[in-house]
Amino acid sequence: MQLKPNAYRLNETVKGVETMTRFALAVLALASGVYTYLGVRGILDGSATFVFFAAIIYSAAVSVAIYAFWSFMLRFVPLVTSGVQRMALFATMAIGCLMIMAMSSWLNAAALAGSAATEQHMAVTLQGYAEDLDRAHANALSAQSLLPDVERAAERFSGLAADERESGALTGTTGSGSVVQLLQQMGTQMNQLATTITGSREEVATLFEQGSARLATMRELVSTPGAIEPRADSFQAEAVQLTAVIAALQQTGVAASVKRAAADLSAGFIAPVADGTVGDLANRQNQVMETVRASVAAQSTALAAAADEILATEAVPQRRFVPLSSAEAVLRYWQDFIPSWAGAISIDLLPVVLVLVLMIVNDAMRRDSESLEEAENITAAEMLRAMSLYRQMEAAGIDVTTGQPRVAEPAEPIETAAVAEPAPEATTVTPIDAAQRKRTDGPRPA
Repeated sequence: MQLKPNAYRLNETVKGVETMTRFALAVLALASGVYTYLGVRGILDGSATFVFFAAIIYSAAVSVAIYAFWSFMLRFVPLVTSGVQRMALFATMAIGCLMIMAMSSWLNAAALAGSAATEQHMAVTLQGYAEDLDRAHANALSAQSLLPDVERAAERFSGLAADERESGALTGTTGSGSVVQLLQQMGTQMNQLATTITGSREEVATLFEQGSARLATMRELVSTPGAIEPRADSFQAEAVQLTAVIAALQQTGVAASVKRAAADLSAGFIAPVADGTVGDLANRQNQVMETVRASVAAQSTALAAAADEILATEAVPQRRFVPLSSAEAVLRYWQDFIPSWAGAISIDLLPVVLVLVLMIVNDAMRRDSESLEEAENITAAEMLRAMSLYRQMEAAGIDVTTGQPRVAEPAEPIETAAVAEPAPEATTVTPIDAAQRKRTDGPRPA
């Protein structure tokens, strides 16, 4: 059984938690100011003294603004009962929340997750550099696919030259003549081209090892614990070196050189003069050299087409590492740090819950008060003051019910009746001779 009405108990409870509410609001405002200071300090440039005082002033302004704003909301929103006015206050509170998020919450998130966001930026950049290195390495090695074709052509020309020299397989006459010299010449050119392609393989491997070493150093910088600023600086230096390695890899591709060599095979074909002196040997040598010319032209066309396919591959674009501040990194990679954003925003907007609680409690008190009797709404002090005021109004001749001065009633006429005087009775009166005595006289003798 409740000895006091529920509205009275709610009112006493609200008064009891008022100090705690103020303390909690002050702590939240202070915490937001501290994290705002850390966030501001990470994005300001200048001397250490300037950064310190600028961050302190900004964070203090944020703390005061948050405390003042939510103090107003805590006091006014629960007391307003009109729907239009309450909606206006809600709209004002929403605007204030947006302003608080704009001036504080994102800086709080930068302080909570700034280092992690910067590491995330470094990791994403590192992944991009690794992909660029692999693509550049693949493009550089793509020219190696031409090596089998070039080697086969060189072996074919050298084999034909040997067969012609030993058995006269092409002209029917053994010996080393014009045809043999031409075939050996083509074989030598193909071997030189194969040597060029093979030589580039070692250079590509060396550059790829250097790039891999740079990537390993960058991975260590990303995962090593410690302050993020010096690690970001070292990461940027390694990124510059890796960019140079990737550019060198793209320049080592021999596809363009193979294309030029293939064009020279056909355009620069110089057939020796037939030196046959026996019968129609010279005619047969000319026929064979024409056949060799056609074969060289076909080989040149095939190598040029293969080189064009390699050259048509999109070159690796040059990547540049752009260092970001902690706040910028948090904004760019916000999806990866949603819990940090939630914590940063909750510090600033948690008083919304307190405002709603007080609003609901005050509405409940108003509903309960409307259903109570008047006597249950009066305290002892109010009763004493009412009684004192009642007595003062009575003494002043004021009608308590109307509050107006009381009208005096007309006096009733007093009826006088004849009263018979009683007949004198015989009484014995002892006269006192008090007037004849003087103050100086002594007592009379008995």
